[in-house]
Amino acid sequence: MSGGRRSARAGSRAPLQHQKGKSMTTFSANNWIDGTFVSSSKRGRSIDPATYETIGDYPDDGGAAAHSAIEAAKRAYRGTAWRDDAELRARVLDQMASAIERNRERLIDILSLENGKLLGEAALEIDGSPSKLRYWAAMARTEAGRATSPKPGSLSVILRQPMGVAGIIVPWNSPVILSVRSFAPALAAGCTVVVKMPGQTAQVASVLAEVLAEAKDLPEGVVNMFVESGADGAALLVESPDVPTISFTGSTQTGRTIGAIGAKRMKRFGLELGGKTPMIVFDDADIETMLPVLEKALTIFAGQFCMTGSRLLVQNSVYELVRHGLAERLRAVKVGPATDPASDMGPLIDKQNVDRVDNVVKDALAKGAVAVVRGGPVTEGPLAKGAFFRPSMLEVSDNSLPVVQQETFGPVITIQRFSDEREAVALANDNDYGLSASIWTRDLDRSLRVARALEAGSVFVNDWAKVYDGTEEGGFKQSGLGRLNGVAAIEDFIEYKHIALKPGLLR
Repeated sequence: MSGGRRSARAGSRAPLQHQKGKSMTTFSANNWIDGTFVSSSKRGRSIDPATYETIGDYPDDGGAAAHSAIEAAKRAYRGTAWRDDAELRARVLDQMASAIERNRERLIDILSLENGKLLGEAALEIDGSPSKLRYWAAMARTEAGRATSPKPGSLSVILRQPMGVAGIIVPWNSPVILSVRSFAPALAAGCTVVVKMPGQTAQVASVLAEVLAEAKDLPEGVVNMFVESGADGAALLVESPDVPTISFTGSTQTGRTIGAIGAKRMKRFGLELGGKTPMIVFDDADIETMLPVLEKALTIFAGQFCMTGSRLLVQNSVYELVRHGLAERLRAVKVGPATDPASDMGPLIDKQNVDRVDNVVKDALAKGAVAVVRGGPVTEGPLAKGAFFRPSMLEVSDNSLPVVQQETFGPVITIQRFSDEREAVALANDNDYGLSASIWTRDLDRSLRVARALEAGSVFVNDWAKVYDGTEEGGFKQSGLGRLNGVAAIEDFIEYKHIALKPGLLR
């Protein structure tokens, strides 16, 4: 059984080639399939969103790559000890965690370069990944079925078995930790995996694959990773009869589409979809402590986060104070590249998204919203070359506006008034999304009353976006199906089997 380290060296090309250009070093990414790093004649272009300079290229033939990866994962599932050896699975997951820690700086550097994250934000993503792998290493060691005796002389054994090949479809906003969050429980369950990474973060994917390949006991074909700019490979994962379960993180619209297609084959789906996080501020909130958190809830990852705090609901008596205080902070946010230590917020992923987010703001203003902080695209100076967008804050009174109801996925926040708990909950719940919410109050009873009434999978009291490896994460309503993190995450990757025996009674 060949380990990932040996097969990585055996590849026809190193997973990350350094090519000296006239002005900068560029990188050539590859796919990782069946333990080997492979290229394609069709290549896409990788950019630095802060400068729009080309930083490398990547294989962009997703359909062919997905087909090869599925075949490799099938062979590994049927032909190795992976699905039956829980100790092997635990050992490999631990080895992957250690590999990420050894390569921490390299992963942070490429993530901040290609994804645009500030160095501290990139470190947050990378540093959060090893603990997830170790959590699932522990879960692999404790995973078990049960046995019962339903009648005298009868024995029923309940097995929890892996489903087979798991398809993992990853978004570009946090590609390392969101891929780990999905493939780690799949591997712990005994599945083999095919991971589809987006072209916008192809270089990150290539480096991550090389790092994971350092797991010396990983059988070839158990983990396969490919990148694409389009959706051919992802579509093949969803349509293939050889991939019985899909874990997808992305937009609600795309989640609905793949769910409808996969339903034809009765596929299992774990879907973490869009969010429109309401942050509810009551009149007894600690305003001074709260305001910096609200600012970061909007600007971290440049607002490109499923839990971005994009709806601010404020009780009447403190409304003006909060409105003024947050507006002042948002005006002072310094947008800039990760290379500038003074930057408070990095770029969006690309200029298409800058235009999209700005059109959301323009539409809201045309429909009655008032710009407290207009923000918008950076159009002058050195930053104009990149995909920079200054944060926006819009005052609204109509809860039906698209800017209130639809996910923006950018640094745009709305602010509106409420009078009491009942109105706050009604406004917060008047939305198709239900991923997360935040409550700000010093009244413990009030926090629990409101938290129970909110239609959201995660509720944070006097804080925001506190997610842990051992606590379930997922959404109500149109924010998804199933849960990631916590013990429930493995349910997306296992089948239950009942074996009935009749050994009889001792005579």
